[in-house]
Amino acid sequence: MDTIFREPTPKTSASDIKKTYPVLEMSCAACAVSVESMLKHTPGVSDAGVNYANQNAWVQFNPKVVSPQELQSAVRSIGYDIVIDAEDPLQVQEEAQRDYYESLKKRTILAIVLSVPVVLIGMSVMDSAEGYWNYIMMVLSAPVIFWLGRSYFINAWKQARHGNANMDTLVALSTGIAFLFSAFTTFNPHFWMMRGQHPHVYFEAAAVIIAFISLGKLLEERAKSTTSSAIKKLMGLQPKTVRIIDGETERDLPIADVQPGNIVLVRPGERIPVDGVVVMGSSFIDESMISGEPIPVEKTMGGAVFAGTINQKGSFRFRAEKVGANTVLARIIQTVQEAQGSKAPVQRLVDKIAGIFVPVVLGISVLTFITWMVVGGPNALTTALLTSVTVLVIACPCALGLATPTAIMVGVGKGAENNILIKDAESLELGYKVNAVVLDKTGTITEGKPVVTDLHWLSIPNGQNQLESVLYALESQSEHPLAEAVTEHIKQKGIAAASVNSFESITGYGVQAQYDGVTYVVGNRKLIEKQNVALNDQVEREADWLREMAKTVVFFASNEQILAIIAIADPVKQTSRQAVDKLHQQGIDVYMLTGDNPQTAAAVAHQTGIRHFQADVLPSDKASFVKQLQANGKVVAMVGDGINDSEALAQADVSIAMGKGSDIAMDVAKMTLITSDLTSVPKALRLSRKTVATIRQNLFWAFIYNLVGIPIAAGVLYPGFGFLLNPMIAGAAMALSSVSVVTNSLRLRVTDL
Repeated sequence: MDTIFREPTPKTSASDIKKTYPVLEMSCAACAVSVESMLKHTPGVSDAGVNYANQNAWVQFNPKVVSPQELQSAVRSIGYDIVIDAEDPLQVQEEAQRDYYESLKKRTILAIVLSVPVVLIGMSVMDSAEGYWNYIMMVLSAPVIFWLGRSYFINAWKQARHGNANMDTLVALSTGIAFLFSAFTTFNPHFWMMRGQHPHVYFEAAAVIIAFISLGKLLEERAKSTTSSAIKKLMGLQPKTVRIIDGETERDLPIADVQPGNIVLVRPGERIPVDGVVVMGSSFIDESMISGEPIPVEKTMGGAVFAGTINQKGSFRFRAEKVGANTVLARIIQTVQEAQGSKAPVQRLVDKIAGIFVPVVLGISVLTFITWMVVGGPNALTTALLTSVTVLVIACPCALGLATPTAIMVGVGKGAENNILIKDAESLELGYKVNAVVLDKTGTITEGKPVVTDLHWLSIPNGQNQLESVLYALESQSEHPLAEAVTEHIKQKGIAAASVNSFESITGYGVQAQYDGVTYVVGNRKLIEKQNVALNDQVEREADWLREMAKTVVFFASNEQILAIIAIADPVKQTSRQAVDKLHQQGIDVYMLTGDNPQTAAAVAHQTGIRHFQADVLPSDKASFVKQLQANGKVVAMVGDGINDSEALAQADVSIAMGKGSDIAMDVAKMTLITSDLTSVPKALRLSRKTVATIRQNLFWAFIYNLVGIPIAAGVLYPGFGFLLNPMIAGAAMALSSVSVVTNSLRLRVTDL
């Protein structure tokens, strides 16, 4: 269909709907800009946005004015596509991307295979009088340019139809002109000989340009195809079916059929399907995906439970209250979808410049031809043709196209050597601007697993080993999540569990059992008071001191006295303080966010030298905090390891996941630290500075090359020096500019982080 352009509607209509569609065939950030612009200018669309990172477009439109089919036609008119009619559009998108990658891989390999002999022939017989070599080069290069490289010409034409130009336009023009000029020379070599010129051809330059640019696109697609879908993994946290209690019977329902008010049964080890409130039973639930804290939370009658969290050992029933898009998990998914996107990498700037560069070069070429026709004398036509074609040949975008991807490739490799996995160019291109780093506490600053830090025996009437054996027996039968830390601590000593009897778990307090006629208990202060065991001043002081150190205190006692005080904590990593100090030295503000209590947060902040922190923070609060920093002019890097960090990671300008964290955190993040060593964060930001500096140097020399080379190719030195640039020398200069860019990028390999 013909697309009618108009200014975007400034206000939305009450009948507007908002839909998200997968986008196909986008290969750069500029593609996303083109699709977004086309959608915004389609009648009936009030607003639209295209997310290059996850290849999605959201469109707010009036279905009475424009249909999804018309939106698809508008996008197709500029060479892209959106998936509108499919049961599983994400699967269609993934299959299309996989097919495109395989097709591009075959085309690139074949282009390289065909280009190599053309280059070898061109280098060895460029001055040969035997014309058949030119025919051989033409036959080999023609399929490279017009078959293997046809997409550049097709896309350039589609862009031109709408008055746009990009890197595809430059590639199509330079290779097309070079080939046509060379083909003319091949069929009519006497045209130049009669005018005293050697019949040069430039088939090798045209073929190599296609091969080089295709290789760059293949490497980019490879990086994109190996990243898994964060959204699919989040959706995978929700069970497909739900067990409903209907009167005295149980029945399984699809998750989509659950309604608020349904009574849901959850058994040990199962994921909770929807949000609700416990109405029968009790259990401990791993809510680390929501709070980020490693210690499961006890749920009893009236306790709130959330979709995607994991039930531990108990079984319970709860009443569904929020289902479908209203659950906490669904809101996290929606937020990640909206916030996870590309933040305009440097290559987008290059494409914008190319849009101006192309008509300027064309204008210079035409002006050069006209000028030499006027002032060229007897050989005006020959000189005019040679100089105008030389302008187009020397303006080849190869150096410009390689400037960013080569530096990014070397920078990514350097990061991998230093245990920093970089997902895409965006993080490297933004990292050098970061002036605020937000750190999650659990698993990022700390180890992420509770361990026994202190086991202080106060009274040992029957020997410590025997009492440790009793303690081991009680904790090994306990369902409390902290009990595992105690059993692991004692197990390392090689002590076996005693044979206790009358074991009883007291919900909300702890456990008790009998051994050799004596009752022993392990639990909190409430349990000790319930057993009427005295807490003397020494015990009180030590317990208070441990709590001030952000540790959880557990008491082990007989029915007569306190036997031991056990302190459990999530220890701070050894390198956390060093990492924070290095960030401060780089002039970066460091913030810590945690779902833990203020006392624990303050203790960790003190140990690591962090000056700014917030406690009792929910996942949405983390994302809001990042937004607030951004609103205050900060460029924010978020470092986290859990599902609860995914919203903030997606919102941040630069997102960094700890390598031992959750899959979703690593999917959303643009960088992953393999070792979970926090000192890799300042290294990653330094790598960004050095990579961006290299990109700027490459772009500078690529543009300087054109600024100097194009006037010389046009003949500005001829009046004063009698010098006209030979098109073959122009081709060599073009190749030399590419070599210089690649060589400069390779210097990153020996840089020190």
